[in-house]
Amino acid sequence: MAERVLVVGSGGREHALAWKMAQSPQVQQVLVAPGNAGTANCGKISNSEVSISNHTILAQFCKDHHVGLVVIGPEVPLAAGIVDDLTAAGVPCFGPTAKAAQLEASKSFSKAFMERHGIPTARYGSFTDPQKACDYIRTADFPALVVKASGLAAGKGVIVARDRDEACQAVMDIMKVSFGAAGETVVVEELLEGEEVSCLCFSDGSSVCPMPPAQDHKRLLDGDLGPNTGGMGAYCPTPQVSQELLQQIRETVLQKTVNGMKEEGTPYCGVLYAGLMLTKQGPKVLEFNCRFGDPECQVLLPLLKTDLYDVILNTMNGKLASSAPVWDQDSFAVTVVMASPGYPGCYKKGVEITGLSQVQDKGLQVFHAGTAMKEGGVVSSGGRVLTVTAVGSSLETALQAANQGVAAVGFPGSVYRRDIGHRAIAHLNQSRGLTYKDSGVDIAAGNRLVDTIKPLAKATARAGCEANLGGFAGLFDLKAAGFVDPILVSGTDGVGTKLKIAQACGQHGGLGQDLVAMCVNDILAQGAEPLFFLDYFSCGRLDVDVAASVVGGIAEACKIAGCGLLGGETAEMPGVYGPGEYDLAGFCVGAVERGALLPRLRDIVEGDLLIGVASSGVHSNGFSLVRKVLERANLSYSSPAPFGNPGQTVGEVLLTPTKIYSRALLPVLRSGAVKAYAHITGGGLLENIPRVLPNKLAVDLDASRWSIPPVFYWLFKEGGLTEEETARTFNCGLGAVLVVGPQDAQSVLRQVQAHEEAWIVGSLAHKQPGESRRRSKTTVAVNIYCRDITRFFICFSGTNLQALIEQAKRPSSSAEIVLVISNRPGVEGLRRASLAGIQTRVVDHKLYGSRAEFDGTIDRVLAEFRVELVCLAGFMRILTGTFVKKWSGRLLNIHPSLLPSFKGVNAQKQALQAGVRVSGCTVHFVAEEVDAGAIIVQEAVPVLPDDTEESLCDRIRQAEHRAFPGALELVASGAVRLGEDGHILWKSDCPS
Repeated sequence: MAERVLVVGSGGREHALAWKMAQSPQVQQVLVAPGNAGTANCGKISNSEVSISNHTILAQFCKDHHVGLVVIGPEVPLAAGIVDDLTAAGVPCFGPTAKAAQLEASKSFSKAFMERHGIPTARYGSFTDPQKACDYIRTADFPALVVKASGLAAGKGVIVARDRDEACQAVMDIMKVSFGAAGETVVVEELLEGEEVSCLCFSDGSSVCPMPPAQDHKRLLDGDLGPNTGGMGAYCPTPQVSQELLQQIRETVLQKTVNGMKEEGTPYCGVLYAGLMLTKQGPKVLEFNCRFGDPECQVLLPLLKTDLYDVILNTMNGKLASSAPVWDQDSFAVTVVMASPGYPGCYKKGVEITGLSQVQDKGLQVFHAGTAMKEGGVVSSGGRVLTVTAVGSSLETALQAANQGVAAVGFPGSVYRRDIGHRAIAHLNQSRGLTYKDSGVDIAAGNRLVDTIKPLAKATARAGCEANLGGFAGLFDLKAAGFVDPILVSGTDGVGTKLKIAQACGQHGGLGQDLVAMCVNDILAQGAEPLFFLDYFSCGRLDVDVAASVVGGIAEACKIAGCGLLGGETAEMPGVYGPGEYDLAGFCVGAVERGALLPRLRDIVEGDLLIGVASSGVHSNGFSLVRKVLERANLSYSSPAPFGNPGQTVGEVLLTPTKIYSRALLPVLRSGAVKAYAHITGGGLLENIPRVLPNKLAVDLDASRWSIPPVFYWLFKEGGLTEEETARTFNCGLGAVLVVGPQDAQSVLRQVQAHEEAWIVGSLAHKQPGESRRRSKTTVAVNIYCRDITRFFICFSGTNLQALIEQAKRPSSSAEIVLVISNRPGVEGLRRASLAGIQTRVVDHKLYGSRAEFDGTIDRVLAEFRVELVCLAGFMRILTGTFVKKWSGRLLNIHPSLLPSFKGVNAQKQALQAGVRVSGCTVHFVAEEVDAGAIIVQEAVPVLPDDTEESLCDRIRQAEHRAFPGALELVASGAVRLGEDGHILWKSDCPS
């Protein structure tokens, strides 16, 4: 279900956040409080008047309006504890806690923190006595000319003095005149010289993911002249910050800060902004902010390729290490601020602004700040009024486009700069000789990657190899690994177009396990133990973070498989791959003692049994077809998955890593009981099992014997695939198949089941003349879309749901299924509903103090979905009399007997004990007495002489699948209703 998101704030930053959030298919609506003219009724985005200062009221508003996420823009609410209060009230909120926000809210805290943790910053002193501050200024052996109010001062609490006298005057102004409580403490700092940049990152409390470096322009006028402001424009990325320097900033500032906060018991979760000076001694922190900068936010978010909603959820859920955001690395963004005449001093409000639609027609984005709506038009309401943002292939083209956009805005007397990014342009125009990096190959980045992955590889060391990277070749000692008469076995593979999904989702870590699994599972087919692994990573431009995530996944998978990561190759090939693209290949070498080599073709005979070992899903084959089916279904990777677990996206389900079977299966393969092993890889079930069989034998599979994951049902139906195409392309739930003799089957099955789900899934038979080596009884379920007139919902935990969905999908049906409710999470019915695109709810009775509270919640959910008719299908809760009376004539139930006989539980058992020759099922209106309401439809089922409780139940269930849909149609169409006397009225009997 799509979420409703609330963004707190009213500036250009908040407009940019709302704009980016609204692009997510997972977001239904974005509310902005209080917002501005740009966020007023703009597509998914609208303003809200809810109080953001009263956190209790805000929390209740979020609950009443089903707000699933709150994103905080400005610093003041963070310092006031809005995240703490909303989180405590059960409302998910993105941003640091009040204690963590001290990094911005208290300059004195921030400086002391940096001092404690060795984070590079300017020398400083912190004072509550203005005279002592002035003494410090006059006696310091460095230029102590930067004076800051310790508290929050709306970006205006920093004064850079020209000399000591001016610095002392700044102390007096801050502490005695202008800043109130924010100026009770001042921080006096050393004046640093160099280039000023903004380096932001997402932090989940442990990991950091840096954003591209940006540069703000604080001075009002071109050439960095005029007074300081909140920011007159920004650009991104800054070419002055090389990849090497950004990595240094990440390690010495961003990660160190997050580590320090965690050590001090205050994990930092949110956006961390480091304002830095690039000095000759290296980068030094000027200040920390605890949120996106403004206007930096307006140039960062247009370059973010990953869904911002996903990034925020991954940040809040501690998943950044495996799901790093992806940025557009081949573009520049520039934003130019348009300010009111007189800013940053006194300025006029209410000035009409025109031409905004023409700017957007140019492909530019206008982010509103100090704007309001008046008589259908936009007027100014603040100092910084709006920003115009452009994205281009170069900094010059982006700046030119932004300036053209500003020129098209009708805003009389507005103040703006025309030279945003002038330092970067000068930097880029410096004359210098070509380097290898200029051609697109970054040797330093490659070295950083090697340094990052060396300890990961070393952790995979095993008997026979040390797994030390850096040499020309890797060594493996077979004797040290315990082999006597070994045969070497090698395998190589990739992960196919699963790569495309990982790259689109920005989730790279799982691919490492896919790569190792595809190779390791292959060599198991020869009975080989995996010994060592080599990887090949190729790209157009090396992103160290992405590559490290992939290789880190490979190293972890090698540990799971029991093989050493002995070496690899990273190839940076400009022009061969597109931006953000890379490819992978893996190579595994194993060994098996000569006498244990598989398959043992001479031993495989008719009647041997097949043991199927569960897959984790699609694994790493068939993704070109998967992507085609998704395209046909108009689903994105960030869409809620119509398969998999509730809450998962399509991308998350499809990127489930391939299972590695070596640890679980090697002992069984070595036991001698297994005659052959087939890895179900490219070619699916139909092509892979025959590869390990003698030509004279065929495979007889029974798909009813194993659990087929929902993703395969969905692909079959949505893609219009044949059964053969499905089984030829996909593993259909089996990642490996073992061939064993009947006498060993149960023993081997138990050994495998100690580690993995497994089943006996078929057997081998003699191949008839002209018959292929495979037979298949694979069965597939269907996915239904429901529509039409009467709205109803189903309380479900049993097996009648699919029959009701089938009925409602018919063009002639009068019913539309709008909701499925269960009192138990995770039941199959909820998955079936999701597969059919039907909304679901879980109302867990264990969370309520009484049946009345439980029923009241059910009633409110029904009202929310405007339900007219309720069907109970295996709903294992007794409803209160109040609920039943309210829904009288609109509440249907089915019972597995011909009522009034055999009420209550164990109806089939009662029928068999009574010796009746006919039983069946009954659909009836629900009354207060159990199984006693007026009967709508009954269907008889004969009781056979040899019937067991199970066999009778099966036949009655088939009758239910006919009777319940029929009864539903009678009531939904108005052909049948419940009279006031509690009896059935047919349409011809109804009073006109």
